[in-house]
Amino acid sequence: MTAKERKAKVYHADLWGLRETKYKWLEQHAWISTKWQKVHPKSEFHLFVPQKGGSSELWMRSAKITDIFPVRNTGMRTHRDSFVFDFDRETLERRIRLFLNPDLPDDVVRETYKLKDNRDWKMEEKRRLLQQDKMWKKKLLPCSYRLFDTRWLFYHYHAIDFGREELMRHMFQDNLALMTCRQTIQSPWAHAMVSDKITDDCMVSNRTRERGYLMPLYLYDTSKEDLFKNNVAHSARKANVSSNVLLALEAAYEKQPTPTDIFSYVYSVLYSNVYRENHAELLRLDFPRIPFTKDVKLFQKLAALGERLVDLHLLRSSELDPPIARFQGEGDNRVQIGKKGLRYDSEKQWVYINEAQFFEDVPPEVWEYQIGGYQVCRKWLKDRKGRTLSLDEIKTYCRIVTALEKTIEAQAKIDKLYPKVEETLLLIKLKPQAA
Repeated sequence: MTAKERKAKVYHADLWGLRETKYKWLEQHAWISTKWQKVHPKSEFHLFVPQKGGSSELWMRSAKITDIFPVRNTGMRTHRDSFVFDFDRETLERRIRLFLNPDLPDDVVRETYKLKDNRDWKMEEKRRLLQQDKMWKKKLLPCSYRLFDTRWLFYHYHAIDFGREELMRHMFQDNLALMTCRQTIQSPWAHAMVSDKITDDCMVSNRTRERGYLMPLYLYDTSKEDLFKNNVAHSARKANVSSNVLLALEAAYEKQPTPTDIFSYVYSVLYSNVYRENHAELLRLDFPRIPFTKDVKLFQKLAALGERLVDLHLLRSSELDPPIARFQGEGDNRVQIGKKGLRYDSEKQWVYINEAQFFEDVPPEVWEYQIGGYQVCRKWLKDRKGRTLSLDEIKTYCRIVTALEKTIEAQAKIDKLYPKVEETLLLIKLKPQAA
């Protein structure tokens, strides 16, 4: 028998429905009378199921995002969010000041802030070390905590467990970063978001297996020790983009695109619904792969749309003024949960935060819009349960609603262009680089 004859053949069939229905079907059928579908498992996953919605060959010929942006890591994780995070800088500063007060006994501090020890963090020990840092207030920094949700963080080595300083030091200055997930359990895939700050691990999703990986656009020549010094802004930077990608695009386009253009193009592709549907199964298994087009004009159009999305998602776009949503009703601006609390009226297109107050002109598609593991409009308000919304927070929510509506508009334009990308695929030979 030859080696060719010894190769196994793989077939697949599945059966859906209630258990009783399945048992009945199995009693009436045998394997020989079952309608099998032949599958052809291929590297790198060797999947024993048919691939729905997409070409695995095109996927494998596209560039893995971790090869495009080689320096990356998971986002930071504190293990004590309620202590080190706050909506308000002054409130957080007062909390840390009390924590450091040597006149307060350890047991009182522990009970007040509900702090628990773990393998790497012992409160009494860390408290003594923190008391020695006279510059601790410089560690109060804004952080991308959740989607469209910037909070103040006490970003100190002795206060949090996994600060990812080697990665986050690049986010202390003018920068962009993409956060996405290696694996997902939720469909459809929508796990991509931009950040311009140090970023929490769960910004895109807090579901099991959906850990967020941050990929900065630029790398700054600073050490961990220089993070909080005044001269950091003058440090040199280089693009966190594979040289193979830069050279391949320069050869195809006769001009090297800027790192920002490449980032924007990638972001545009990740927000294409056509791309997400074409590669739905594969997107769940590993980091996204990005097909680059040979057509420079198509690249530029998608990069422009990606740049638009970046500005919308950082809430810095001029398209957000004036916002489409408005806040109405008399009350104390407090977010409540329950029948008369946070809810959506689809007929009126109102988002209630309590019995009497609401945001109006919130379209159903915006209210339901999902990024990663979160329904954005609901999640943002739910995380403020019991909180009295400030004027700035009300304005921010109106801008979020507007940003999502504009996102849907931009996605429709991207979807008209994206199919041409797969028709004009540019092959880029990449050698994976260590993170």
